[in-house]
Amino acid sequence: MSSHYDVLGVSPEATGEEIKKAYRKLARNLHPDMNPGPDASDRFKAVTHAYEVLSDPQKRRVYDTTGNENGNDSGFGGAGHAGQGFAFQDIFDTFFGAGGSSGPASRVRRGQDALISVRVELKDAVFGVNKKLDVDTAVTCPTCEGSCCRGNSQPERCDICGGSGQVQRAVRSILGQVMTAAPCGSCEGFGTVIKDPCNECNGQGRIRSRRSMTIKVPAGVATGTRIQLGGQGEAGPAGGPAGDLYVEIRVNNDATYVRDGDDLHATLNIPMTAAALGTEVSLETFDGGQQIDVKAGTQSGEIITLKGLGVTHLRGYGRGDLKVHLQVETPVRMDQAQEDLLRQLAKLRSEQYTEGKLAASGGMFAKLRDRLGNF
Repeated sequence: MSSHYDVLGVSPEATGEEIKKAYRKLARNLHPDMNPGPDASDRFKAVTHAYEVLSDPQKRRVYDTTGNENGNDSGFGGAGHAGQGFAFQDIFDTFFGAGGSSGPASRVRRGQDALISVRVELKDAVFGVNKKLDVDTAVTCPTCEGSCCRGNSQPERCDICGGSGQVQRAVRSILGQVMTAAPCGSCEGFGTVIKDPCNECNGQGRIRSRRSMTIKVPAGVATGTRIQLGGQGEAGPAGGPAGDLYVEIRVNNDATYVRDGDDLHATLNIPMTAAALGTEVSLETFDGGQQIDVKAGTQSGEIITLKGLGVTHLRGYGRGDLKVHLQVETPVRMDQAQEDLLRQLAKLRSEQYTEGKLAASGGMFAKLRDRLGNF
């Protein structure tokens, strides 16, 4: 394997300036812009690596002592070189740019995605609904149909870059004068210029427009659910394909029902007498009127579950439940006759009052003890 000195064509006694001059001369001759030969790239890498080692006094000292810049026998291309690979890339990018020409850029590009919000009622979230939307996005220009040009005219080849989309420029560096490529400022890298642009879109190939559309909001959606509509977003420049439209759902609060997952909850107030004697109450639900059977002796806080009357499962089958929370109302304003009747009831049930205070029985304290014992 050739030594770094052999690669650069200098003697081991060469000075730093002699090494630098040898490297500059070889790098100019071997650079891909100057020498497109199949072996030039590999030789250029070897020359650059040799210069990296011999131009650093510490690395050169180690190399002269051990025959390897890392002080081991890994050699060029082994583990030691792998750790130094970034240096060659840095030098190459600094002096010659990162990579070669990729040709002119395309005017046709995909449009951006769009996001809008739509509000629905809770009932719509339960069963689903068809919703009409007004969407303001970019659409393909109807006049030029995305060609960007007026009438039958076409984009013309750029006179500055000759249609390549890039221009060459000379840059002075430690290697001397080298050529680099940059996007053409005249055609913006497209390789063509539009000399007769469309009047309606000003040569963009798209305009902003408001359009109406109807979407299907599936049953089971919740606030934050997003519906993706492919190809309904912003149209791309120069007739490029449109992005996607995302519709984010916002569910309005309901005056009667509260949603918890796929279950619905409602509070039903019933008079104290109805709770004591039992009754039947008609409750208007999203599925129509339902009869609620309130059993005699119902206590405040009890829950009656109506199976399958909740929200439709968004993914899967079936629906959640409707849970009716019973709230027993105690009368707050009574006339004398009503008060007398309640006192008679209290006497019959041994719940009478003595001088305005409840004469509690031992049974009442026993129930209280039982409750406290559960804590």
